[in-house]
Amino acid sequence: MRLLHTSDWHLGRSFHRVNMLAAQAEFIGHLVTTVRERAVDAVLVSGDVYDRAVPPLAAVELFDDALHRLADLGVPTVMISGNHDSARRLGVGAGLIGRAGIHLRTEPSAAGTPVVLADAHGDVAFYGLPYLEPSLVKDEFGVDKAGHEAVLAAAMDRVRADLAARTPGTRSVVLAHAFVTGGEPSDSERDITVGGVAAVPAGVFDGVDYVALGHLHGCQTLTDRVRYSGSPLPYSFSEAAHRKSMWLVDLAADGSVDAERVDCPVPRALARIRGTLEDLLADPELARHEEAWVEATLTDPVRPADPMARLTERFPHTLSLVFDPDRAGGDPEVSYARRLAGRSDQQIAEDFVAHVRGAGPDAHEQDVLRDAFDAVRADDTVREVAR
Repeated sequence: MRLLHTSDWHLGRSFHRVNMLAAQAEFIGHLVTTVRERAVDAVLVSGDVYDRAVPPLAAVELFDDALHRLADLGVPTVMISGNHDSARRLGVGAGLIGRAGIHLRTEPSAAGTPVVLADAHGDVAFYGLPYLEPSLVKDEFGVDKAGHEAVLAAAMDRVRADLAARTPGTRSVVLAHAFVTGGEPSDSERDITVGGVAAVPAGVFDGVDYVALGHLHGCQTLTDRVRYSGSPLPYSFSEAAHRKSMWLVDLAADGSVDAERVDCPVPRALARIRGTLEDLLADPELARHEEAWVEATLTDPVRPADPMARLTERFPHTLSLVFDPDRAGGDPEVSYARRLAGRSDQQIAEDFVAHVRGAGPDAHEQDVLRDAFDAVRADDTVREVAR
């Protein structure tokens, strides 16, 4: 059975000030063409269909067009909700849409209920695990403490139990939206850290033939059977080195996997350039970036006059301007943002406690801070879905 694995469409999202809807529509056309020309048997979309819980009308219309075009091909599609989606909104009409071969899986309670498709070698069971916000689903899965690994492990227990009751030789595919250990994040994924630990080990997914992951925007192979497709388009300059693609996966009769990357059309290259303004304007090596979307980091010790206007004379598609003057590490002018780079909310809060009273929080106080961050994050999720 030939599968096309994609995720993280983020319909409705812009890239800095550039509207990406036309590029997203081009990607949908490319997806449909690939399904038709490469004889795909099933399409897998592993979450973050939309960029926010209440997407703009143009994004909804593009999604509707995608559903119609996939249904017209007669190729089944299995799709889950991600942490950017409103699971309830995305799942509206799922039963009716399922009759057209578009199978939306947005309910955590249905984790152990697969979509079953068949080929000449027998059945393939597709299990959809939508994004599982630990504090909201821990009761559903009967786990004592909210955490990504605990709820995903419980969901996978349901998957393995259902699979064990099926005809021997039934092949299995899991779609999941999560941060799995070994994956490389970028700046454009929304933080899903809960309890200070977001990542789950790939071993959570043991026992199935293929795991189609979503959430991280870079295409990645964690194991031969566990892969991220990545987003089809770039959504931050941290993705400048990404090769945007989908996975074309052949699932053999014995459950073995052969995967090929299919490149996606990208509207414009991304470039990150760094140096003093005069160097950036004069360096002949940067000529290759003159038609790219550019993020320029200026290292001038004093902010130059009219930097954006001068940069856009050479790089007309400059979208982001960052100031990072070259200074000694102990210089008090070193930016607050640089000092916080790479630190979690929990670490920043603990540093603040240490700064105020001269000693960091003890284990109990760390738990209190962690619970507070978890509560706020869960409340934000509920409020966004309820809008």
